[in-house]
Amino acid sequence: MLVQERSTPKSQKPFLRNTLPINRFAETKNLDFSTWVSENFYKIVAILVLIATVVGLFFFRNAGYSAALLCFEKQAQELEKIAFPKINWNKIHPITDKTSKFTNFRTERWIVVSVSSYPSDSLRNAVRIKGWQVLAIGNSRTPLDWELKGAIFLSLDEQANLGFRVVDYLPYDSYVRKSVGYLFAIQHGAKKIFDFDDRGDVIDGDLGKHFDVELIGEGSRQEVVLQYSHDNLNRTVVNPYVHFGQRSVWPRGLPLENVGEIGHEEFYTEVFGGKQFIQQGISNGLPDVDSVFYFTRKSGLEAFDIRFDEHAPKVALPQGMMVPLNSFNTMYHSPAFWALMLPVSVSTMASDVLRGYWGQRLLWEVGGSVVVYPPTVHRYDRVEAYPFSEEKDLHVNVGRLIKYLVSWSSNKHNLFEKILELSYAMAEEGFWTEKDVKLTAAWLQDLLAVGYQQPRLMSLELGRPRANIGHGDRREFIPQKLPSVHLGVEETGTVNYEIANLIRWRKTFGNVVLILHCSGPVERTALEWRLLYGRIFRTVVILSEKKDMDLVVQEGHLDQAYKYLPKIFDQFSSAEGFLFLQDNTILNYWNLLQADKTKLWAMNKVSESWSSVSTSDKSDRWLSQQASMVQKVVSMMPAQYQVSYKETIGDDKNLLICSSEVFFVPRRFISDFVELVNLVGNLDIHQTVAIPMFFVSMDSPQNFDSVLDTTIYKQNPHTNASTLYSAKVPAVHPLNVSSEQDFIKLIRIMAEGDPLLMELV
Repeated sequence: MLVQERSTPKSQKPFLRNTLPINRFAETKNLDFSTWVSENFYKIVAILVLIATVVGLFFFRNAGYSAALLCFEKQAQELEKIAFPKINWNKIHPITDKTSKFTNFRTERWIVVSVSSYPSDSLRNAVRIKGWQVLAIGNSRTPLDWELKGAIFLSLDEQANLGFRVVDYLPYDSYVRKSVGYLFAIQHGAKKIFDFDDRGDVIDGDLGKHFDVELIGEGSRQEVVLQYSHDNLNRTVVNPYVHFGQRSVWPRGLPLENVGEIGHEEFYTEVFGGKQFIQQGISNGLPDVDSVFYFTRKSGLEAFDIRFDEHAPKVALPQGMMVPLNSFNTMYHSPAFWALMLPVSVSTMASDVLRGYWGQRLLWEVGGSVVVYPPTVHRYDRVEAYPFSEEKDLHVNVGRLIKYLVSWSSNKHNLFEKILELSYAMAEEGFWTEKDVKLTAAWLQDLLAVGYQQPRLMSLELGRPRANIGHGDRREFIPQKLPSVHLGVEETGTVNYEIANLIRWRKTFGNVVLILHCSGPVERTALEWRLLYGRIFRTVVILSEKKDMDLVVQEGHLDQAYKYLPKIFDQFSSAEGFLFLQDNTILNYWNLLQADKTKLWAMNKVSESWSSVSTSDKSDRWLSQQASMVQKVVSMMPAQYQVSYKETIGDDKNLLICSSEVFFVPRRFISDFVELVNLVGNLDIHQTVAIPMFFVSMDSPQNFDSVLDTTIYKQNPHTNASTLYSAKVPAVHPLNVSSEQDFIKLIRIMAEGDPLLMELV
């Protein structure tokens, strides 16, 4: 600490009593007012300045405090808002390969693969495919001495020296580093890129036999392609495996609520080929399936060997309809190279799927389409643990993402601006984070820097009414129904019992928003709650005492959590209703199917949860204060609310109190709920008092749905809380989850009602 040095005061001469004569009767000063003012002027000015300062502070505290606070809050919100990247498209300097030994090498056909171990037999076969150059991209798990004759290998160090902007955003240990490989291939003359992995063999070792490698020129197949019918405008995603003979198999990335759609196409339409810029191949053996399929349909340790109809015709997707795409069996043509970017802020098993949906939506802007092809590779099942935890971004968000993308539109005038705008919009919607917005900006600049020419936009007619399809335009194809003994179940035209249940629950609650308040540590449980409930509900909004932007957790204090709900209601204006839940209460969603989603749900008939207490005894100060505030709010209520409230409460000296761990507000009561919250205003009414006041004001308790009446509820359980659990009731309280270990225990006991939950642990 720096301490200012103080100067020593000068010594004063001693006062000599007899040195000077003392005149006890000296001349009196003139006390004229003007003289007094002149002599004390500086003191007067100082006092006036002090008074003015105090008055000014008082004024700003009372008159300007709110404005200043609003200004501060606005600035804070702006700081939290995702920044839109600013790019000068005209000042992007070229990037040339000056470091690798392949500086002068150029070819049009590339196979890009990520490698984490020594070359596999499948990769050794890939380098023998005539006319194609294999490019292997290493990561932090790749052996340092990796080498394969005929392949180009880029280590981490070599990738870093290429000068690409995207390198700054790529994790070291992930296959998403293939983004560097795509750029390298484009820089070295690529016109076609086959996205591949090292655990599959190209059937017959000939890519040209299976894909449309040439879209124009002599080698192109100018043939008509079957296309899914766009007669049903509400169908936005399809399962292509049905078309190729496997009705009870579904691809990774297909929303689980669509798994049960196993009927074959009634009729197809036809389109001319030449615009299939993204070509998705089907895999025999182990197709691209999710972990839900992998674990529920595998019998023992026997490897999957699923076969598809190799004679089924390829099939195109019309605008407005999507299909899951992957990163190990997909052909990209140069007009769609921009769609190769793999996002980094989502789980690895979700990255290529989210990329695929994002790319499909943008592909419509350049008049391109996706076409799915019969089996092109045979992929081997190594019977290894399947990482369900890496699929969390699929089962929670993919259905909502598809709906969002189909409805998205942009007024930008070139493709790259649209791409950046969509990436930004997806971050704002929570499908990925700001990191992928920055990655997109870097990716687009790198594309231009390596010489890529962005395609021109085409007129998009997605919003216009589609013409009716005449009988002459319909083409029939009836898919084969291939044997399904490998599934361990008998094919009956429906999926198995567990999947059917999951689909039914999702259809029931797929447009209901779950608002979960976490009083425990969100950094340990937020993702787990989303995995558990996000499979069922439209989305899971998490509130906590402390905000966490990385985990998308909003701030909301439990004692007045109801005041945060109107903002959430407004955010999801199309939702059927909102289910509030505290994290110390477990929701058995399979027991809620019969509930009426147009009624209020509450635990008003559950003992120990709701109670009416007398406030005539003034000894309880808190109760008296709460009752006084309730009476004030009731007095301001419109007539219909007052009447309903007083019919239920009876005596003004009674006060309703509920624990409010679980309650449901349907769409038709949202405006009423918001109006009542606004009446409370700044009053400090506790959640346990406000919720019952709102509910009985909105409707009579006899009209509440009875779905929660059998809830197990104990305020002070004498035994281990987990022993209270029963899968036969709608909810159980209390059961606390504060760690991953607690979550695993919870999943195991909840699996009695939902066996698929065991795939989470």
